[in-house]
Amino acid sequence: MKKVIFLFSVLVLICFASSLTLVSCKKENQESFGKPEATTEVQKPEDLGKEIFLGKGACIACHKPDVKLVGPSLQDIAKIYKDKNGDMVTFFKGEGEPLVDPTQFEIMKPNFAVTKTFSDEELKALEAYVYSNLK
Repeated sequence: MKKVIFLFSVLVLICFASSLTLVSCKKENQESFGKPEATTEVQKPEDLGKEIFLGKGACIACHKPDVKLVGPSLQDIAKIYKDKNGDMVTFFKGEGEPLVDPTQFEIMKPNFAVTKTFSDEELKALEAYVYSNLK
């Protein structure tokens, strides 16, 4: 009788341990407890460009989407660069000639200290955001 109880106890322990293992296994689509999952969603260039435009680039201080403020509107910039087949990234690097309003170039020049710190990906994203305002 003791052997039967002992075997039964061992079986119960084995089943219990197996069920714990099954319960603790995480499916791929479940969140891990206590920390967020890393997202695999890729950000569109124009979305990154908008973040830069509004944030660390501080471009919004002088440029608005559809009206001239200190600098030309994004719509005007996009149209002129498209019409003249210009290279906005080269301009952001401080290596290109002003195409939109050369009279405003001296006002823009100090901003190259900021844009020159951006990666090529960030500069292309900023360009994509400007072009996304093209009407």
